[in-house]
Amino acid sequence: MSKLKMQIISNPIFMSLSIFNMNAIKWLAFSMFISLLVLQKETCYAQDYSNKIKVVLDAGHGGKDPGTIGNRLQEKDVALSTTLKIGALLAKRDDVEVLYTRTTDEFIGLKRRADIANKSKADLFVSIHCNGVSSVNPRGFETFVFGIARTKDNLNTAMRENSAIYLEEDYEVTYSNYNSNSPESILTYMLMQEEYLDQSILLASYVQNNVIQKLKQKDRGVRQDNFLVLRETYMPSILVELGFITNKVDADYLKSESGKYQLAKQIVDAVIQYKENINIIDITEEVSKIKQEQKENVEDVQVEDGIVFKVQVAAGSSKLDPTPQNFKGLENLTREYDGRFYRYYYKSTLDYIEAEDNLEHVKKKGFTSAFIVAYDNALGEKISLSKALKSKMN
Repeated sequence: MSKLKMQIISNPIFMSLSIFNMNAIKWLAFSMFISLLVLQKETCYAQDYSNKIKVVLDAGHGGKDPGTIGNRLQEKDVALSTTLKIGALLAKRDDVEVLYTRTTDEFIGLKRRADIANKSKADLFVSIHCNGVSSVNPRGFETFVFGIARTKDNLNTAMRENSAIYLEEDYEVTYSNYNSNSPESILTYMLMQEEYLDQSILLASYVQNNVIQKLKQKDRGVRQDNFLVLRETYMPSILVELGFITNKVDADYLKSESGKYQLAKQIVDAVIQYKENINIIDITEEVSKIKQEQKENVEDVQVEDGIVFKVQVAAGSSKLDPTPQNFKGLENLTREYDGRFYRYYYKSTLDYIEAEDNLEHVKKKGFTSAFIVAYDNALGEKISLSKALKSKMN
């Protein structure tokens, strides 16, 4: 497998719930709710990829919801056209059954899209979209699975796609149990998705790999974000952003029938590759490789909120050079003085899960009292972990 620029958060469910300040009663209620959801999830069926599989194709937006608009294109039209091409190619195979959430220019609510997949007991859910921002410069292809946004860029994409709920009747009732500002709400649905996360990552990596390698599109990576349409599905699910219709290069490609067909073909090939491999590979090992490639090749990103995580290794009144010789071989150390103590930090990362890995590494070196701290570079000050993580989610 070739190396991808990835932005996947590994093992998100175990992102220490203790960081959120809950009193005992609130925590007990939340725990009971989690237990009920686990029982609900256990009623879901098990996928069997050895024979015929059922794939639900979801063309984003539609009807009164045009999605992103740019360069004389509407997202809903590009998504539908590409989705129908994917379905036509898959339908030629005897081992794939294709279902659609829509085949015409009609408005379908986000929850109804997921309900179609769940009620049909689909094996895979693939949602097709296009990107768009106020700037004309960003471009490229990316694939999402459900999770926590690591950057404001990811978050803006999810907010734009999720905004379709406000076009639904009684959306306050339909989505009353979902609060994008609540860490508990996010973690609840991440728990429900944990069973399918590795499979989703694997499918997403196949799609991303195919498009980048064979069509030479700009690689924006495989990412996680809080998409409503993904959080409701009980099967491996991905959301594909074909390109930025606000960028002329991407828009011209998506305007052409050949461009949409080429993208459809690579997505279809990825689905078949997934079907053929899922029962014969060690998925844990394969996804572990993908996540390792992420660490080696993650693309530098600019984070507007400027929040980073570090590991505090030690603190004291003595001024030491932050060199490996003084810290049991640890590299990438920095030193800061707060007016009272010199504090020594190991690495700086945008990703809390990576910070946890860094903390484990530091403790193995003998610094057992080390801990993670968060900094808001925009404010130039240290902030609480709870505040930092809520900012990443919101």
